[in-house]
Amino acid sequence: MNIWDQTWQWLSRPGRWSWSDPAGIPYRTLEHLGFSALSLAVAAILTIPFALWLAHYRRGAFLAGSVVNIGRAVPSFGLIILVWYLASRWQFSTSFWPLLIALVALALPPLFANTYAGVISVDAGAVDAARGTGHTETQIMLGVELPLASPVILAGARVAFLQLIATVAIGAIVNDGGGLGRYIVDGFAQGAGGYGEILAGGVAVVLLALACDGLFSLLTRLAVPKGLTATTAVRARAL
Repeated sequence: MNIWDQTWQWLSRPGRWSWSDPAGIPYRTLEHLGFSALSLAVAAILTIPFALWLAHYRRGAFLAGSVVNIGRAVPSFGLIILVWYLASRWQFSTSFWPLLIALVALALPPLFANTYAGVISVDAGAVDAARGTGHTETQIMLGVELPLASPVILAGARVAFLQLIATVAIGAIVNDGGGLGRYIVDGFAQGAGGYGEILAGGVAVVLLALACDGLFSLLTRLAVPKGLTATTAVRARAL
C-alpha cells in the first residue's frame, strides 16, 4: 500500500472528523489552537505592559535588542526538552506545564521587540500634543502610543503565533495532547505503516498555520487606527 492509499484509509476511519473524539481532526485542531492561543495570551500579558512602559520612557533599548537575539538563538525543541526534564526532576506534572512554559518563553521575544519598536516609532508630535492637552503619562501610553503602535505589535503577535503553531506540533513528543502533532508522533511510532498518518498530520499543521497567518494579516489591517499614514502601516506589516 502506497502512502496515498494509507493517507486516504486513515482519513476515512470512523471518528476521524469528530469534534468530540480525541482521534478526530477537528478535535485536535481545536486543541492545537487552544494551546497556542493560551500561550500567546500569557506571553502578551507578561510582556506588552512592560515593553510599553520601557518604550514610553525611552529605557531598555539594549534589553530589547538582547531579547531579539536570544529569541533567535534558542532552539524550540531544546527548550521544550529542558523544561520537561526540569519538571520531571522536580516531580511536577509533565503533561501540561513544560510545553506551556516553553511556548510562552518562545513567544516573549517577538512580542517584546515589536511592542518596544512600535512605541518608539510613534510620532513625537502626537505624544507632545497629548501631553500639552493635559493627558497623564498613563493616558498617553494607553490612548496614544498603544493604538498607534498596534499594527507593529500585531505583527509581532503574528510571528509569535505562527511559531507557536509549529512548536505545539513538536511538543506532542512530551505532551499527551499535542494537537495535530499527535498524528505525526503516533505515525512515526508505527514505522512504515504510519506514513499516511504522518503526511495527513503534517499537511493539517501547514494548513492551520496558513489559515492563522491569513487571519492575523486581516486583523493587522483592521487594527490600523484611522489617520495612520499608509507608509507607517506598510512598515508595520513588514516588521
